[in-house]
Amino acid sequence: MITIIKARPEHAAGIASVCTEANWATYRELRSAAYIEKVIEEFYKESRIQKEIEQTDRYWGGWFVALEEGNVVGAAGGGMTEEKEGEIYVLYLDPVRRNEGIGTMLLEAVTEQQKRLGAIKQWVSVAEGNQKAIPFYEARGFQLHCKQVDYGSFQDERYQSVRYVRLL
Repeated sequence: MITIIKARPEHAAGIASVCTEANWATYRELRSAAYIEKVIEEFYKESRIQKEIEQTDRYWGGWFVALEEGNVVGAAGGGMTEEKEGEIYVLYLDPVRRNEGIGTMLLEAVTEQQKRLGAIKQWVSVAEGNQKAIPFYEARGFQLHCKQVDYGSFQDERYQSVRYVRLL
């Protein structure tokens, strides 16, 4: 049985593992290996995740984890970007655990947190061409808003993200 809880320090290694594996599974065909490695090094090191579990605020609400028998099988987090607007910053699953409803449960946990903080609108950025995430968010009411250059995109690559928004 899957349970969704706020992450605790002992979940940092599992979050790092799931996010690393999911990044490779998701972006292997969409981004260069150097780009994927750079993102993993910046965002999914266990030491950084440990700090993000312990230090939360309105702008970073902390990590939520999907646990099965104590093992992290998914992780998500977000925060408030404006007084009444939230953003999903990260949502990844163990690549072999897709299509089980785990992503929906994680999205709901972050969404409920943001609604409690006053959010009436929610944003997410998705890599252009990411057919694992785009149909997921569209099925949950997110609508395409615009395209933008990916954060951290190398000058010669200029990867694009698509921005989605929904009303809560």
